[in-house]
Formats: sequence, C-alpha cells, structure tokens
Amino acid sequence: MKKIAVIDDDIYIGDMVEEILKKEGYGVLRAYSGTETVYLLKEHHPNLILLDLMLPGLTGEQVLPLVQGIPVIVVSAKADVADKVKLLRDGAADYITKPFDTRELLARIDVQLRTAVSLGSGGSLTFGGLNLDLDSHGLSVNGQAVRLTRTEYAILKLLMQNPRQVLTKSLLLERISTDTPDCTESSLKIHVSNLRRKLRETGGRDYIESVWGIGYKMQEE
Repeated sequence: MKKIAVIDDDIYIGDMVEEILKKEGYGVLRAYSGTETVYLLKEHHPNLILLDLMLPGLTGEQVLPLVQGIPVIVVSAKADVADKVKLLRDGAADYITKPFDTRELLARIDVQLRTAVSLGSGGSLTFGGLNLDLDSHGLSVNGQAVRLTRTEYAILKLLMQNPRQVLTKSLLLERISTDTPDCTESSLKIHVSNLRRKLRETGGRDYIESVWGIGYKMQEE
C-alpha cells in the first residue's frame, strides 16, 4: 500500500483529504505543523507528500528543502504565479490551489506515483533503460555498462530519485556537495553535458532534459 503524508493544520481539510485517499486505497500519514513534519519524516518514508504552506512552526516553504527523494505536491491557497514558480524551482513536483476539485487532486497524485523510477530490493534505481546500482555505483544502459565519474554518478542519482521534478542548479550543487565538494556552478554544466553524452551514445536517446533558466530533470520517452 502506498502511503501519502497529508501536511495541513486545517483539520477539516486534512480529514476530508484523508477520507478521499483511504477510499482510493492509500495509506495516510498526518502532520499538522512544519516541525511535526520533520519528525514524521525521520520515522516514515511516504511515497508522496501533500504539503500546505501556511503551517505553524516551520512553514511549508521551509519544510520543502528538507524533503529528499519524495515527490511533493504543494496544496495551498496562494495562487500567485511567482509563488508557484519559486516552489517548483525549489523542488516541488506539482502545485494545486485551494479550493480544489478532488478529482484533479487524485489525478495529480496518480501522475506523480506513476513514475518509471523504483527502488529495487538490491538497492538500485531504474528509469527507462537505466539501472543505477547504489552499492557499487555502477550504471547500465539497456544492459550495457557505462562508466561514470564520481560527480556524474551523484548528479544522475539525484535526478533519478526525483524523476518528475525539475532540480535547480543551486539545489543540485547543494545536495551533491557531500559526495562531490569540488563541483562548482561553472563546472556543473560540463559534468551534466558529459553525462548526457554518455547516456545518449549508449542508450540512443536523451535521458536528461534541460529546463531553460531553471535546471534539469529526467526526460521520459
């Protein structure tokens, strides 16, 4: 059963969403503040998060950068385009404005969960014909081994963990800094270019998409 975390301090809305999700067969986790969300994520790893922005304690905007490897749909009354763009650039997978139609919410959830990426029992990430072994750091493309540098591996791993999200250059640099502290903003473009070339030469197509002015994401067929 896939689990969805509902993060909202409005009990009425949270209860309504929980009831809808349970009818659809999802398990539901609840948190009512940003601080409570941090504790929840230490104990659980939901498949998806529905995140309100106006939370007590830590706000939704402060919680979002703390979430890794989990798609986040922001559910908020804020309808300003600039707010939406900023949140999408900061790592949100999608954004839906309150009040919302429950059919639209369920459709957006389904889109995020119907991803080609999966964490296998052997500790690997898959996307299309890509298979990235998290233990050996080995990559195969349609069964053919591809040699990656340390930085290329860190970039690809992060993109495959968040296949439907556009990751900004600053976010990529921040999250891969532990594995590759020498990567800079100027060198990131070169590393991504080399990685894309290796994947294209072996797989016959582009796997990484450049989103102009924002960053990069995995590209589906």
